[in-house]
Amino acid sequence: MNAPTTALPTVVIGAGPVGLAAAAQLVERGIEPLVLEAGTAAGNAVREWSHVRLFSPWAEVVDPAAEKLLAPTGWVKPDGATYPTGGDWAEKYLQPLADVLGDRVRFSATATGVSRQGRDRVVDADRDQQPFTVHIQNADGAEQRITAHAVIDASGTWSTPSPIGGDGLPALGERTAGERISYRVPDLKDPAVRARYAGKRTAVIGSGASAFTALAYLADLAKATQETQAIWVLRRGISGATFGGGEADQLPARGALGLAAKAAVDDGHADAITGFRTDAVEKSGERLVLVAEDGRRLDPVDEVIVLTGFRPDLSFLNELRLGLDERLQSPAELAPLIDPNQHSCGTVYPHGVKELSHPEQNVYLVGMKSYGRAPTFLAMTGYEQVRSIAASLAGDQEAAERVELTLPETGVCGGAGLFDEPAGAEESGGCCAAPATLQIGIAAPATTGGC
Repeated sequence: MNAPTTALPTVVIGAGPVGLAAAAQLVERGIEPLVLEAGTAAGNAVREWSHVRLFSPWAEVVDPAAEKLLAPTGWVKPDGATYPTGGDWAEKYLQPLADVLGDRVRFSATATGVSRQGRDRVVDADRDQQPFTVHIQNADGAEQRITAHAVIDASGTWSTPSPIGGDGLPALGERTAGERISYRVPDLKDPAVRARYAGKRTAVIGSGASAFTALAYLADLAKATQETQAIWVLRRGISGATFGGGEADQLPARGALGLAAKAAVDDGHADAITGFRTDAVEKSGERLVLVAEDGRRLDPVDEVIVLTGFRPDLSFLNELRLGLDERLQSPAELAPLIDPNQHSCGTVYPHGVKELSHPEQNVYLVGMKSYGRAPTFLAMTGYEQVRSIAASLAGDQEAAERVELTLPETGVCGGAGLFDEPAGAEESGGCCAAPATLQIGIAAPATTGGC
């Protein structure tokens, strides 16, 4: 019916850092990639946070195979010890890499569905012998269908941020209050964005690196403009692990983010509200009131920044037989390594094709999408993933199974990753021992739950 599937391209969905690295790794292995990017340029999602500086230096965000492709063009690798912004990463590395790949990258091409040719997910007969069929919608609305030997989904999770609600669903009133709610770290160098937050009371919801960054930005704004105040809303309590590994983090810039967030609280630029799981967002005139599941109500705020993580869009993969963890929506074999219910040590063992495989052969979720709802993904992790997958697709199982990466540790060890340990829990003394409580900041009014 068709040429052998090995003669078909391997489709890579997403021209971000890991998707383009996958293409470079495939080219190095003599496998023809076709990269489908919904945006108009390489690193489309990265460009949306172009103002944010990475906590990994240049030496750790350039894929080795990509560097080999770029070298003959005269491309000069930036100083490996310096830290790029998202904009730097896109303009100085991702776009040149896409340019080198040429017509192997198609822009304004959105993958809307992936299946086996002539087989929905129910049909077993000769399933693995059929090529993949990928449905695409172009910018003008025109649709087309292409066939592929393998599919690597590196589309990320940027387009699907998690909502405010502590139950994983939008809080009541969240949608109708959308004009005052943002799900991105604000670019306070943009005059319009700066005016939105200057002199205002802003709630920042979240406890990861993005929340740290937003708190640090708002603290700087508070130093320059009167009446600017941040309210840091945490679903958990504050412990020794709340601010990351600090000086113990092997990525110093990542540790510095947590220290900056701590300074924002210590210096009085942000009040920390703990154990607050938002149930509703109510309007109070032109302002918003956050209401917790336990009935607590915060004083009105002007703006809300929601940085509670992301989740994968799996809708266009519905006809594939994926083996996903029921909690994280990550590949089942990977989940135990990254599940914050089990550990929060921040140290993830390098992994590759074995942990990323599914019941459906030759389909892989990579990059941030492979982590499902889990946090703390590093570019280096994604580069190792696609190196292993490319080796496997080329038939080099020895290289596919070989570990070629050592990941930096966060310096964070302790406790359950999603909720505090119950009172009286015994300390194990190991990596996941419950951390000591860290007293920070100044007392907040009793109506806001204290600090």
